[in-house]
Amino acid sequence: MIELIKSHRSIRAFKESPLTDNQIDLITESGQWAPTSHHVQAYSILVIKDEEKKKQLAALAGNQVYVEKCPVFFVICADFYRLKQASEKHDQPFEVGEQEQVLVGSIDAALVAQNMLLAARAQGLGGVMIGGIRNDPEAISTLLELPQYTFPVMGLCVGYPDQDPDQKPRMPKRAVIHEERYNQEIIGEALEEYDQTISLYYSERTNGKRKDTWTEHMAHHFSTPKRKEVGNHMKKQGFLK
Repeated sequence: MIELIKSHRSIRAFKESPLTDNQIDLITESGQWAPTSHHVQAYSILVIKDEEKKKQLAALAGNQVYVEKCPVFFVICADFYRLKQASEKHDQPFEVGEQEQVLVGSIDAALVAQNMLLAARAQGLGGVMIGGIRNDPEAISTLLELPQYTFPVMGLCVGYPDQDPDQKPRMPKRAVIHEERYNQEIIGEALEEYDQTISLYYSERTNGKRKDTWTEHMAHHFSTPKRKEVGNHMKKQGFLK
């Protein structure tokens, strides 16, 4: 299991071989055994195999073609719809508008997705998480007929790998793992080291066509707001009142 975790790579090219129902069941069942806050199980998993629907999802996710080409695409949602039904069944108020419940649903969904990816990889499959599923949450919700008190958190492409990419280097341990307190003093030095590592990685992967550093890439990424419509959608769905 440790080797499986440490060998993670994002797979974006898949063979045409389909997955069996048993493989899909093992993946989704593994997702259900993820930890969940207060046993609320605030998530749902949508299994998408229909070619036309995958094509629409690929477009909505930012024209990510591997969403369309993978044999099975999963959409993992935060889901409080069932919890609303439970509250109504026992004539209790349903307080889900605060940020805490957004965190609970998002964390539950993320833990489920990680379990699913590990279960897929344990069967010789590969996959990649798709954050682009939040590009247009309103359109995604309409397409997938998501009820109120739900919102899409991420997608997951799964299939037999048709590529063998190198692992992308992770940040130096000392920049991420802190003993007893957050050690701010070493961050600058660690980032300088990581910039060199990532620049070399990109240069080797692209035959010198790309040499940008991690901090350059992140600075550009965070220079503009991202997915501002997500907050509006969650308010419409009953959250963040």
